[in-house]
Amino acid sequence: MEPQLDKEGFLTQLSQWNESVAANIANQEGIELTANHWQVLHLIRDFYIQYDLSPTTRVLVKIVKDNLGEDKGNSIYLMGLFTGKPAKLAAKIAGLPKPANCD
Repeated sequence: MEPQLDKEGFLTQLSQWNESVAANIANQEGIELTANHWQVLHLIRDFYIQYDLSPTTRVLVKIVKDNLGEDKGNSIYLMGLFTGKPAKLAAKIAGLPKPANCD
């Protein structure tokens, strides 16, 4: 069954997410997921499960820094993985709602 997406390409039902769905969304965004992408995606999904919200950019940087270290916990690293607005794009690929402050 094809997952339902809103007009911006975010899943309308979080339960429809799986790694195949993530890979398809990433491909539509011109991204081929690597182990580094998956690390971040799993971190923000864990954050969402705990706090019931998608992390903003500042929070995402802190989560990555706390879990993966200084070399990955910065916006330059995240922009290399998720171009443009890393928190928004990572949330989309992770099957989460758009972060509150992202246009």
